[in-house]
Amino acid sequence: MTHQHDTTTDAVTEDSACAIAHGAPAPATETRTLIAVFASPVAEFLLHFGADCGFRAVLLEPDADRAAAARTAGAEVTGSFDVLDPSADVVVTDHHRPQLDSVLRDLLAVGKARWIGVLGNPRHPAPYLPGLREMGVGEEDISLVHRPVGLNIGSRTPPEIAVATLAGLIADRNARPGGFDF
Repeated sequence: MTHQHDTTTDAVTEDSACAIAHGAPAPATETRTLIAVFASPVAEFLLHFGADCGFRAVLLEPDADRAAAARTAGAEVTGSFDVLDPSADVVVTDHHRPQLDSVLRDLLAVGKARWIGVLGNPRHPAPYLPGLREMGVGEEDISLVHRPVGLNIGSRTPPEIAVATLAGLIADRNARPGGFDF
Protein backbone atom coordinates (compact mmCIF):
# COMPACT_ATOMS: atom_id res chain seq x y z
CA MET A 1 0.00 0.00 0.00
CA THR A 2 1.43 3.40 -0.94
CA HIS A 3 0.37 6.73 0.44
CA GLN A 4 0.37 10.14 -1.18
CA HIS A 5 2.25 12.64 0.95
CA ASP A 6 0.36 15.88 1.13
CA THR A 7 1.07 19.13 2.90
CA THR A 8 -2.37 19.34 4.48
CA THR A 9 -2.74 18.52 8.15
CA ASP A 10 -5.28 15.77 7.47
CA ALA A 11 -2.96 14.02 5.06
CA VAL A 12 -0.04 14.20 7.49
CA THR A 13 -2.26 12.92 10.32
CA GLU A 14 -3.58 10.13 8.12
CA ASP A 15 -0.06 9.12 7.07
CA SER A 16 1.09 9.20 10.71
CA ALA A 17 -1.88 7.08 11.81
CA CYS A 18 -1.15 4.61 9.04
CA ALA A 19 2.51 4.39 10.00
CA ILE A 20 1.58 3.79 13.65
CA ALA A 21 -0.92 1.10 12.64
CA HIS A 22 1.93 -0.61 10.80
CA GLY A 23 4.20 -0.60 13.84
CA ALA A 24 5.86 2.82 14.00
CA PRO A 25 6.08 4.23 17.52
CA ALA A 26 3.21 6.51 18.45
CA PRO A 27 4.04 10.08 19.39
CA ALA A 28 3.63 11.00 23.04
CA THR A 29 0.08 12.00 23.88
CA GLU A 30 -1.55 13.48 26.94
CA THR A 31 -1.64 10.83 29.63
CA ARG A 32 -5.09 10.26 31.00
CA THR A 33 -6.31 8.08 33.82
CA LEU A 34 -9.37 5.94 33.16
CA ILE A 35 -11.16 5.14 36.40
CA ALA A 36 -13.97 2.59 36.30
CA VAL A 37 -16.08 2.79 39.44
CA PHE A 38 -17.54 -0.49 40.70
CA ALA A 39 -16.33 -3.93 39.66
CA SER A 40 -18.56 -5.13 36.83
CA PRO A 41 -18.23 -6.93 33.50
CA VAL A 42 -18.24 -3.56 31.70
CA ALA A 43 -15.50 -2.25 34.02
CA GLU A 44 -13.35 -5.27 33.26
CA PHE A 45 -13.57 -4.74 29.49
CA LEU A 46 -13.31 -0.95 29.78
CA LEU A 47 -10.10 -1.11 31.81
CA HIS A 48 -8.55 -3.83 29.67
CA PHE A 49 -9.25 -1.93 26.44
CA GLY A 50 -8.35 1.38 28.09
CA ALA A 51 -4.92 0.12 29.14
CA ASP A 52 -4.37 -1.09 25.57
CA CYS A 53 -5.24 2.42 24.34
CA GLY A 54 -2.72 4.16 26.57
CA PHE A 55 -4.84 5.10 29.56
CA ARG A 56 -3.66 4.50 33.11
CA ALA A 57 -6.37 2.00 34.10
CA VAL A 58 -7.79 2.04 37.64
CA LEU A 59 -10.71 0.20 39.21
CA LEU A 60 -12.21 2.21 42.07
CA GLU A 61 -14.24 -0.27 44.13
CA PRO A 62 -15.40 1.14 47.47
CA ASP A 63 -16.61 -2.27 48.72
CA ALA A 64 -13.52 -3.89 50.29
CA ASP A 65 -14.69 -7.46 49.61
CA ARG A 66 -15.40 -6.75 45.96
CA ALA A 67 -12.11 -4.88 45.61
CA ALA A 68 -10.23 -7.85 47.05
CA ALA A 69 -11.95 -10.20 44.58
CA ALA A 70 -11.42 -7.92 41.56
CA ARG A 71 -8.61 -8.92 39.26
CA THR A 72 -8.68 -6.74 36.20
CA ALA A 73 -5.68 -7.35 33.95
CA GLY A 74 -3.51 -4.27 33.53
CA ALA A 75 -5.44 -2.19 36.06
CA GLU A 76 -4.76 -0.94 39.55
CA VAL A 77 -7.50 -1.73 42.08
CA THR A 78 -8.25 0.67 44.92
CA GLY A 79 -11.01 1.72 47.26
CA SER A 80 -9.60 5.22 47.69
CA PHE A 81 -10.58 8.44 45.97
CA ASP A 82 -6.91 9.46 46.16
CA VAL A 83 -6.50 8.19 42.56
CA LEU A 84 -8.51 11.13 41.26
CA ASP A 85 -6.51 13.77 39.46
CA PRO A 86 -7.15 16.38 36.77
CA SER A 87 -6.41 13.80 34.04
CA ALA A 88 -9.06 11.37 35.32
CA ASP A 89 -11.95 10.24 33.15
CA VAL A 90 -14.32 8.51 35.59
CA VAL A 91 -16.94 6.04 34.37
CA VAL A 92 -19.43 4.65 36.90
CA THR A 93 -20.15 1.20 35.49
CA ASP A 94 -23.05 0.01 37.66
CA HIS A 95 -26.04 2.28 38.17
CA HIS A 96 -27.80 -0.30 40.39
CA ARG A 97 -25.29 -0.27 43.26
CA PRO A 98 -26.70 1.07 46.53
CA GLN A 99 -23.59 3.26 46.99
CA LEU A 100 -24.18 5.06 43.67
CA ASP A 101 -25.49 8.30 45.19
CA SER A 102 -22.84 8.59 47.89
CA VAL A 103 -20.01 7.69 45.49
CA LEU A 104 -21.15 10.34 43.01
CA ARG A 105 -21.48 12.88 45.81
CA ASP A 106 -17.91 12.09 46.92
CA LEU A 107 -16.55 12.21 43.35
CA LEU A 108 -18.12 15.64 42.89
CA ALA A 109 -16.96 16.86 46.32
CA VAL A 110 -13.34 15.90 45.63
CA GLY A 111 -13.63 17.85 42.40
CA LYS A 112 -10.43 16.57 40.86
CA ALA A 113 -11.78 14.46 37.99
CA ARG A 114 -11.64 15.89 34.48
CA TRP A 115 -14.81 14.08 33.44
CA ILE A 116 -17.47 11.94 35.20
CA GLY A 117 -20.02 9.74 33.46
CA VAL A 118 -22.55 7.13 34.55
CA LEU A 119 -23.59 4.21 32.37
CA GLY A 120 -27.30 3.77 31.86
CA ASN A 121 -30.08 3.59 29.35
CA PRO A 122 -30.92 7.09 28.09
CA ARG A 123 -34.61 6.15 27.99
CA HIS A 124 -34.69 5.73 31.78
CA PRO A 125 -34.34 8.53 34.32
CA ALA A 126 -30.96 8.87 36.00
CA PRO A 127 -31.33 6.86 39.24
CA TYR A 128 -28.90 9.03 41.20
CA LEU A 129 -30.67 12.38 40.76
CA PRO A 130 -33.12 12.12 43.70
CA GLY A 131 -30.40 10.89 46.07
CA LEU A 132 -27.93 13.63 45.13
CA ARG A 133 -30.61 16.29 45.57
CA GLU A 134 -31.63 14.83 48.95
CA MET A 135 -27.96 14.98 50.04
CA GLY A 136 -27.85 18.67 49.12
CA VAL A 137 -25.69 18.41 46.01
CA GLY A 138 -26.34 21.50 43.90
CA GLU A 139 -27.71 21.40 40.37
CA GLU A 140 -24.50 22.96 39.01
CA ASP A 141 -22.49 20.03 40.39
CA ILE A 142 -25.08 17.47 39.29
CA SER A 143 -24.87 18.85 35.75
CA LEU A 144 -21.19 17.81 35.65
CA VAL A 145 -22.24 14.15 35.57
CA HIS A 146 -22.62 12.89 32.01
CA ARG A 147 -25.31 10.39 31.16
CA PRO A 148 -25.60 8.58 28.83
CA VAL A 149 -21.95 8.02 27.98
CA GLY A 150 -20.20 6.64 24.95
CA LEU A 151 -20.91 6.80 21.27
CA ASN A 152 -24.42 5.88 20.21
CA ILE A 153 -23.65 2.63 18.39
CA GLY A 154 -26.48 0.53 19.82
CA SER A 155 -24.19 -1.35 22.19
CA ARG A 156 -25.80 -3.99 24.41
CA THR A 157 -23.12 -6.38 25.68
CA PRO A 158 -20.38 -5.47 28.19
CA PRO A 159 -17.60 -5.42 25.55
CA GLU A 160 -19.73 -3.32 23.19
CA ILE A 161 -20.59 -0.86 25.98
CA ALA A 162 -16.90 -0.63 26.87
CA VAL A 163 -15.94 0.00 23.22
CA ALA A 164 -18.61 2.70 22.81
CA THR A 165 -17.55 4.40 26.05
CA LEU A 166 -13.85 4.22 25.30
CA ALA A 167 -14.39 5.47 21.73
CA GLY A 168 -16.03 8.59 23.10
CA LEU A 169 -13.20 9.15 25.56
CA ILE A 170 -10.59 8.65 22.85
CA ALA A 171 -12.41 11.10 20.57
CA ASP A 172 -12.39 13.61 23.41
CA ARG A 173 -8.71 12.97 24.19
CA ASN A 174 -7.86 13.52 20.51
CA ALA A 175 -10.10 16.60 20.19
CA ARG A 176 -12.30 14.85 17.64
CA PRO A 177 -16.08 15.12 17.28
CA GLY A 178 -16.91 11.52 18.24
CA GLY A 179 -18.65 13.02 21.22
CA PHE A 180 -21.14 11.87 23.77
CA ASP A 181 -24.26 13.59 22.41
CA PHE A 182 -27.33 11.54 21.58
